[in-house]
Amino acid sequence: MEPAVPLAWPPAAGDLPRTFADRHELAVELQARFGQQPAAPDAEDAPPLSPMRGGRAAALAALAALDPVAYATSRNHLDGAVTRLSPYIRHGVLTLAEMRQAVFAALAARGLGRSAGEKLINELGWRDYWQRVWQQLGEGIWDDREQGASGLPPTAYRADLPDDIAGGSTGLACIDAFRHQLVHEGWLHNHARMWLAAYLVHWRRVRWQTGARWFLRHLLDGDPASNNLSWQWVAGTFSAKPYLFNRANLERFSGGRFCRACPKAPAGGAGRPGGCPFEASYERLGERLFRSEAPLSLPEPPLQDQTLPPAPTAGRSAAGPPEQATVAPTGLLQRPVLWIHGEALGQANPAWRAHPGRPALFVFDRALIEGSAGQGPAISLKRLGFLYECLLDLPVVLRAGAVAEELLAFAARHGADGVVTSRAVDPRFADLSATIGAALPLVVLEPEPFVQLEGPVDLQRFSRYWKRAERAVWAGFEGPRLTAA
Repeated sequence: MEPAVPLAWPPAAGDLPRTFADRHELAVELQARFGQQPAAPDAEDAPPLSPMRGGRAAALAALAALDPVAYATSRNHLDGAVTRLSPYIRHGVLTLAEMRQAVFAALAARGLGRSAGEKLINELGWRDYWQRVWQQLGEGIWDDREQGASGLPPTAYRADLPDDIAGGSTGLACIDAFRHQLVHEGWLHNHARMWLAAYLVHWRRVRWQTGARWFLRHLLDGDPASNNLSWQWVAGTFSAKPYLFNRANLERFSGGRFCRACPKAPAGGAGRPGGCPFEASYERLGERLFRSEAPLSLPEPPLQDQTLPPAPTAGRSAAGPPEQATVAPTGLLQRPVLWIHGEALGQANPAWRAHPGRPALFVFDRALIEGSAGQGPAISLKRLGFLYECLLDLPVVLRAGAVAEELLAFAARHGADGVVTSRAVDPRFADLSATIGAALPLVVLEPEPFVQLEGPVDLQRFSRYWKRAERAVWAGFEGPRLTAA
């Protein structure tokens, strides 16, 4: 492994190690320190760390291959030119603002106009939109947003993950392959996520929350906002119709790779008892799965123009620290420590820029890792390894335990007069900020936004948000200039 960025402060008892001979040594350290990983039965055959490496160098290498034109034309295919940058964006190794500028630069380098990059910019807009929705709903993203469009009662769905899905032994080549990639890599193409989610919810009648937790346990880009609201769209609790797929759809966008080797593939193009459960028209699938005469058509991803429910009721957690826990960043602090969290593991973190060289701390939150904080799942070893590799790129002390307790002890050790951090969307940030801010002055700096929108933003539909945001985003793009012949 590359050597970690050196620290300018002496180590203390309890600091986590920052030097490893190789990734295997890192995995051994993590497994020993967070010993429950990877004990779950759905991960026992998986390699300890993902082949996707964390850190700025890996992110920049993937960013260098960015092709907005190829993305627009092939992104729905499993072998399409998707960016695979979502884990780095999720953790702030790359920000949406950096991604926006990278798209603009890629277009300018090839002399292309706005239209060539609109699809990729639009998808980045979806990420920004979901973050804004999460900030509004808080933990409400775990609740059904609408009555299920499938017409089935909640009691029709089971709360546990079936063993054959968890273990990758359904006998369906596509489903078992998706499970294998999820567990072994910690990443799935968006279309594969939709297919796997639909199979879990509609064919196997599993609650969408169960599937969402399963994904969040393993996905390196495990973002509750995009993840949960996408599961709800598939389930029909945040959409007018449940999302279904059939074998023709899967073959088209997977190049037929699964059906050719599947023992349950239909013979001669016709389904047979015990064969492929996806071999039917959408109308027949709807009748079979939902016992309804009403035909179901296939909605087009992504989750566009779905009605957003009202803002959370009083008492529900929302992102952002309470006002009394935040002071204006006006230079009041002379000797702060920096609180680094999992949404800002990159050089664009405004806390680094405002106070370069100051002692910084990241805490592996045991409650979050073990799944005892809120409704989230325990975190897999692969997710921990990816985070750790990102952190080794930064001049930051690593600890494990309770975040507020560790941070306040770190501040006392360095004689700090306060704490500086960057704003996070995760609702737990508000609770932690309140505890920290009650003991020390806390400055919360705003990261550079994907798009600056003044005044209230209508989040009832993506189209309403994008109607305002699109023009503002593209205002910073200078297209190719026409010259005289």
